[in-house]
Amino acid sequence: MNIKEKIHRGSSNVFADIGVAHPERVMARAEIMLRISEIIKERGLTQKQASGVLGIPQSKVSCLMNGKLSMFSLDHLFELLNALDRDVEIIIRHKTKEEKTAATHVMLATSI
Repeated sequence: MNIKEKIHRGSSNVFADIGVAHPERVMARAEIMLRISEIIKERGLTQKQASGVLGIPQSKVSCLMNGKLSMFSLDHLFELLNALDRDVEIIIRHKTKEEKTAATHVMLATSI
């Protein structure tokens, strides 16, 4: 049996590729959750220890570490970053002439 499959090259945002509403916002949450998880791992914290630092139940730390996007708003993620001694800066600017539409981007500092 010879089955031909079509392969499509995806964009840089998997959420846009699968048709999620507001994919740039979902990608922003995913990237921030990943960064928070990295900070927790870098510090060698258990989920129980992280729950104490973050002020959330251990079960929510588990959701965070496992990428349960629906459990966390951007605002809540910003609070968690602050609890981990990270500053959050939000920059609002005009789109450039080269950009077709305005968009949401997350720029993460290189050091955790």
